[in-house]
Amino acid sequence: MLKQKARLVARIVYLVDLALTSGAFFAAFFIRDLVLPHIHPQRFPTGLFPLTEYLKIYPLVLIIWSVLLFSYHSYHSHRTVPVTVEAVTILRVVVFGIVLLATVAYLIPMRQLSRVWFVLFGAISAVLLVAEKILLRVIARYVRSKGLNYRTILIVGTGRRAIEIAGMIEAHKYWGYKLLGFISDGHRLSNGWASHRVFGAVPDLRRIVEDGQIGLPVDEIVFAVTRKKLDEMKQIFLMCEELGIRTRVAMNFFQNRIARMEIEELEGVPFLTFTTTPSNETQLALKRTLDIAISLALLVVATPVILLVALAIKFSSPGSVLFKQPRIGLNGRLFTLYKFRTMIEDAHERRNEVEHLNEMTGPVFKAKDDPRITRVGRLLRKFSLDELPQLWNVLKGDMSLVGPRPPIPEEVESYHRWHRRRLSMKPGLTCLWQISGRNNVDFDRWMQMDLQYIDNWSPALDLKILLRTIPAVLSGKGAS
Repeated sequence: MLKQKARLVARIVYLVDLALTSGAFFAAFFIRDLVLPHIHPQRFPTGLFPLTEYLKIYPLVLIIWSVLLFSYHSYHSHRTVPVTVEAVTILRVVVFGIVLLATVAYLIPMRQLSRVWFVLFGAISAVLLVAEKILLRVIARYVRSKGLNYRTILIVGTGRRAIEIAGMIEAHKYWGYKLLGFISDGHRLSNGWASHRVFGAVPDLRRIVEDGQIGLPVDEIVFAVTRKKLDEMKQIFLMCEELGIRTRVAMNFFQNRIARMEIEELEGVPFLTFTTTPSNETQLALKRTLDIAISLALLVVATPVILLVALAIKFSSPGSVLFKQPRIGLNGRLFTLYKFRTMIEDAHERRNEVEHLNEMTGPVFKAKDDPRITRVGRLLRKFSLDELPQLWNVLKGDMSLVGPRPPIPEEVESYHRWHRRRLSMKPGLTCLWQISGRNNVDFDRWMQMDLQYIDNWSPALDLKILLRTIPAVLSGKGAS
């Protein structure tokens, strides 16, 4: 019954979100079309194109906002999520949605759409959605203060794990949980929790719950016991299943520093999964979709530049136009990376002659004044034009627009164990290292930045790196 109510509330909130997004869509149009020309006629001398032009992208707005809201788990239970976190999530949805919408509108193309309208739509949408989430929190807390919409919890265990969980519940009243008490697993409650009732021992749990000795309905039972004692509770789990009581198991048995724990199911078999990489399939699919769309668009737009660069390389030095090199990709997969050749043809064979010029620590080689670089190649490197063929690698799926740079096999052979985790995400054209000075960053710091990217990945972070890459490339700073 509670789950059905939760689903109903989630559907209502989703419809309200779409209504508010629609309101922002039309409000932005009328403000830009009617209000701003009246207030600032010099800056906005004319109105917009007819509303019918904007209605062409209205279904796309609803689709994009729906996908993003669901991908950020906006309709899961938020009892334990701080409102600040939820507000930041909404801002990410809106910013990424506006950028994606503007990109699609540019590629269609629909360039008659006003840039001011995009800004107004994003701002109004963010304000309305954040205000709605805050209002929902206020309403929920008020309802719970009246003794409604709360869930009762019984904790099985009286040791350290049980006390930690009980402390979290007591410290966050707004979660809407009411702690009924404990079932002893042989430990004694610490002095600070002595006032809470212990209803009995684990063998008595079936009788306690079935006979209603607690005095209140039990919505959830949390098992906070050791792994050894958990093995002895099979019959208790079956009893909870029969009674329709939700059960939770505190799984902090393994002291992982980085890996996140997830529960998965394959053909009815539950798996406890530990992962250090992003696992939101919707967001990853969105990342791949953008990789394909943007790389394809850039390849088309950059075709004249690609032809000019190819001719410049061909007539300035002997050798092939493209440089092909085996690189290590996702989880150690080998692929062929494509770049415009910027060095003399036998550069690799003459590597030993310039080892003393290496400016990097660790197994990588970077030299700003490498004599093997041709004059055309130095110009290409300065503005990263030699990287253009890697758009084909992105389109193929070997690489992404944003991700750790792909190393050569010889470098990986010299990695320390903690370096190898950077291979757990698809390599990219640009990354935090690219926009942070490249050669001015030592090898270990470079590896740390890649791991920082993996641990904090989000579509918004990709967007931030892409936007910061543009001035870095145009200025030529940090290029090797």
